[in-house]
Amino acid sequence: MLNKLRSSMSVNIIGAVIVLLAVFGIIVSSIGYISFTNAFKREYSVTTYHMADTASTLVNGNSLDDYDSLLDETTLEKYLYGTKSTEYIKTRENLEVYCKRINVTLIYVIVVDASDYGRFVSVYNCVNNSVGNTKYSEWELGFRRNTTNDEYRRKYENLYTNKSTYETVYRMNPTDGQVPHITTLVPVRNSLGNVAAILCIQRPVSELKEATRPYLINVAISTVLLAAVSSVGIAFYIRKNFVKPVRKMSDEAQRFASENIRAVPLGSVSRFEEISGLAESIDKMESDIIRYVDNMTAATAEKERIGAELSLASKIQENSIPNVFPPFPDILDFDLYASMNPAKEVGGDFYNFFLVDEDHLAMIIGDVSGKGIPAALFMMVTNILVSNRAQMGGSPSEILTYVNRRLCEHNRADMFVTLWLGILDIRTGKVVASNAGHEYPAVGRAGNFGFLKDRHGFVVGGLIGAKYTDYEILMKPGDMLFVYTDGVPEATNGANEMFGADRMLSALNSEPVTNPEKIIRNMQNAVDGFVAGAEQFDDLTMLCIEYKGRNEEKNEN
Repeated sequence: MLNKLRSSMSVNIIGAVIVLLAVFGIIVSSIGYISFTNAFKREYSVTTYHMADTASTLVNGNSLDDYDSLLDETTLEKYLYGTKSTEYIKTRENLEVYCKRINVTLIYVIVVDASDYGRFVSVYNCVNNSVGNTKYSEWELGFRRNTTNDEYRRKYENLYTNKSTYETVYRMNPTDGQVPHITTLVPVRNSLGNVAAILCIQRPVSELKEATRPYLINVAISTVLLAAVSSVGIAFYIRKNFVKPVRKMSDEAQRFASENIRAVPLGSVSRFEEISGLAESIDKMESDIIRYVDNMTAATAEKERIGAELSLASKIQENSIPNVFPPFPDILDFDLYASMNPAKEVGGDFYNFFLVDEDHLAMIIGDVSGKGIPAALFMMVTNILVSNRAQMGGSPSEILTYVNRRLCEHNRADMFVTLWLGILDIRTGKVVASNAGHEYPAVGRAGNFGFLKDRHGFVVGGLIGAKYTDYEILMKPGDMLFVYTDGVPEATNGANEMFGADRMLSALNSEPVTNPEKIIRNMQNAVDGFVAGAEQFDDLTMLCIEYKGRNEEKNEN
């Protein structure tokens, strides 16, 4: 339950509001208290000043002019028992009556040593301990004392030098055990207007505490009530306009995440644009996700269908070329092996070989421009055209000229194919060949391969009216012929380096005494080791034949 409350949006928001209201109440109360206290102190100070100013009129400043003579004991007795004693006593009685009437603690008159304001002598001292339960003792006439501190010294100077009308000393936290009070000081002037003495009134500030206590109680109660009422109102407002819409969106998001089924749209869940916009975004997100899932489902089904079709197409392509070796077990005049590894499910490379008659073997290898299904279809058409035309007889150049014309007639896709076509006379070992833009064949004699730089014609299917020429290769028993597509020399490793012609010759010559199948496997292993797992971007197709010579007796056996 505690964890649930901690994670509840309503509880957290309302709790934060209550805390903010409490902090606000404390701040406002503190500011109000400080302002009220300062205003009360100012008012208290002004009121006390008027009391002190009135009291100063009860004192005859002219009788205090000879203050210095008070230091003389004889003169002091004159004040007490001489001609002025009656005036002194009368003034004292008036001050005592006034002290009790205005309800203050002390009224006293002092004459300050104006040389440095560091000492004073008491002239009048009236004590009223009934106010504030104080415990002051009266100073006798002539009581001498040093100035309390520098604060009093400055205030005495201000009054004697007429820098201020009155001064007030605040003792809100006295350290001498007395109650908090203020002391207001006013000058007592003689008939010439000069300051003869200072009259002081000390007044307890218990009224301040009595006045601030109700204020603080009222502020505390008001803050609590305001926080309670505000919390209820804010809780209702937040719950209606924020919590419920957000919870509704959260519930819908959780439901959709678990069910992945579109429900009734959220619509406008709040009058606030930001929340309504979020709800609309959730509705749109659900629609987009459902549409995306539907599209992905359809795309996956289509991909699976295409994959199945590509797999079938790959098998069809594989079965469209000879793939059983040895291809002619009864014929011992030559040994032949070929392989095709498409870069994708189906490719544009192909090879073919077949007997034109009992004395002639046709060998074809080609590479269609492009990859994938279009190249595979073009390869199938080209292979059929070459095979059918070769069965009708003619030289390789005549066959390529025919195939080129037929392909160019309906080649709107602008595809082309490089072709090498050779026809071996099994009796003599002579190969008549024609090259339509294909790679140079490699001829191996006495276990040493080298490239045959034959003359190239233009690619088949690229230009109507292209001409092709024949050339001959005379093979002796033990000689080999190796033809391939550009996927072999252009195989690329992770460093973007090509396999190249030099590595091809090294692989062909790695075993001087071998057979066509081993030649092709060595080449494939060399390419695989070079690319070291890098992605294959082109088809790899190879064909190798070893001529052994016509042996009638061997063939008859």
